[in-house]
Amino acid sequence: MRRRQFSQLLGGGAALAAAPGLIGQAQAADPLKVGFIYIGPVGDFGWSYQHDVGRQAAAAQFGDKIKTTFVENVPEGPDAEKVMNDLANSGHKLIFATSFGYMNYTLNAAKKHPGVFFEHATGYKQAPNVATYDIRFYQARFVQGVIAGRLSKAGLAGYVGSLPVPEVVQGMNAFLLGMRSVNPKARLKFVMVNSWYDPPKEGDAAKALIDQGCDIITQHTDSPAPLQAAAGRGVKGFGQSTDMVKFAKDFQLSASVDMWTPYYIKRIQDVLAGTWKSGNVWGGFDSGMLTMAPFANMPDDVAAQAKATVADIAAGKNKVFVGPLKDQSGAVKVAAGATMGDGELAGMQWLVEGVEGKLG
Repeated sequence: MRRRQFSQLLGGGAALAAAPGLIGQAQAADPLKVGFIYIGPVGDFGWSYQHDVGRQAAAAQFGDKIKTTFVENVPEGPDAEKVMNDLANSGHKLIFATSFGYMNYTLNAAKKHPGVFFEHATGYKQAPNVATYDIRFYQARFVQGVIAGRLSKAGLAGYVGSLPVPEVVQGMNAFLLGMRSVNPKARLKFVMVNSWYDPPKEGDAAKALIDQGCDIITQHTDSPAPLQAAAGRGVKGFGQSTDMVKFAKDFQLSASVDMWTPYYIKRIQDVLAGTWKSGNVWGGFDSGMLTMAPFANMPDDVAAQAKATVADIAAGKNKVFVGPLKDQSGAVKVAAGATMGDGELAGMQWLVEGVEGKLG
């Protein structure tokens, strides 16, 4: 539940009609075919756009050693498996599936194509030829929350969510924890649009939250629509996945920026070198997989505090989910001094005290 036309950005090679002795040479020179599958359009200027930035950077890095293909607007369902099978059958040896709901379909395709390497973004199931990779988005949410806690006059922020999966729940909780680190009475309202990419719904959700008194807006959806809607109401907010400042120059405070490029380059190099292995990577500020867009439209002391918070998280001084933490009912979920482990975070389905609304 997390994150079809074929588009090939690198030109195809010339066909060779040669004697048998030359065929091996031609095959040795064949580029590695790498496929990318996106939940939304590359023009969403958010999640899929940022993954495609990584694809393009990898294509530039390796030149004629690789040939990349991307498939956009692939729903999280059986069509995803069909697309993966089509890519594998057309000679792609490395396939990146970039949305959570592709998980089981990736595993199915991997069983059918044991000679193909699969990489699943935001998932948690691996296989001998399936690796997983993710970013600790919640770290950036905490930083956003610190900023919101300093700037919100109402002490109430709005969160436009996509789906009530752990990744989104982590984000909402981290955002409010950031707010409460500077304003213990801060609150957070949210609206789930039940889609990763639906600009009209995303924008309407932001407006609804503003109508409920929220004076800072953030999002865990893929288009700039929430930020644009907030700007249209004179409300400041945060971008998602990529720097969206061009859509709200005077209203974007910062943005969570996903840095997929280094991972894509490394994993492609692993395949080229014959060293690819399955595994799991979950990187944050310390790994360079997550950064923040420039802090803007805020006082200098707020920006300085935000930068210091990023540094503390990167250094491991601030682990975000540290007890005591209570849920909405007031029950203690994390004891004082304890820190939530990755396994607990990966399955998070409860909301911290101060978040208003129910997951479903």
